[in-house]
Amino acid sequence: MPAHWKETVTLDGEDFLVRHWGERGAPRLLMLHGFPEYSGAWNDLAPLLAKRFHCIAPDQRGYGQSWRPGEVEQYKTALLVSDVLALIGDEPLILLGHDWGASVAYALAIARPDLVNRLIILNGAHPATFQRELARGGAQTNASQYIHFLRREGSEDTLAADDFARLTALFSANMDMSWLEGETLAGYKAAWRDAAGLRGMVNWYRASPLRLGGANEATEGLSFDAERVQIRCPHLLIWGKEDTALLPQTTEGLEEYAPDLTRVEIAGADHWLHHQKPGAVAEAILKWV
Repeated sequence: MPAHWKETVTLDGEDFLVRHWGERGAPRLLMLHGFPEYSGAWNDLAPLLAKRFHCIAPDQRGYGQSWRPGEVEQYKTALLVSDVLALIGDEPLILLGHDWGASVAYALAIARPDLVNRLIILNGAHPATFQRELARGGAQTNASQYIHFLRREGSEDTLAADDFARLTALFSANMDMSWLEGETLAGYKAAWRDAAGLRGMVNWYRASPLRLGGANEATEGLSFDAERVQIRCPHLLIWGKEDTALLPQTTEGLEEYAPDLTRVEIAGADHWLHHQKPGAVAEAILKWV
């Protein structure tokens, strides 16, 4: 088994928990989790990549054992990116993101292309294509209606009640959750902790400027200058085909923003592909790199 350790580091004056797999000195692969996860979400995938890479995975701001400010304004994208930039330092690396981690990864690759050699996204969406589908009033608008609930004040209390029953139900959303049991489930619940622990996670939704109407309702979305949101490095998109939370329409036209794009689809996997099919995901990454 590759080496595995964790440490607490100071980023911009605050404490963040960071997990590592592999050997120091190997090419760095930074892994950014999504909602409602934490750095332990990579426990299945990272060991398969650590034979070649030094895998680095933080609990992002508001999650797990990292800094969890309560104020919504502390979760603006620029601040989330700043945390990751402080962790990266001056040397470029390979960046991998899933779900909300994909949003941070895209923003970082756009803002600091000098620090991202390659970009890997697992079931995540570029901000321009995602906003287009959220605003359209179609299938993705309807699939994302849960965002309205999460943005409401006090949603964290509802999610934490009855041993996180509502959060677990939201997590599953008609997808295969057979992997969320035993030590994995215990690890997630320990990371969630309580309603105060969930507030930071939910604040990512509250702070997001992305616009969403009601069910079947088209709305005016944010506009993006295509030239300013380009992904200029090689980009790999790995997609679990059964995802019901993030639909494939959100990746249509991605080549306009990422001309050096490779797409890989994973059958029999959904939004949680890194838990369900870690071997297939690792194989796709290692073959592409």
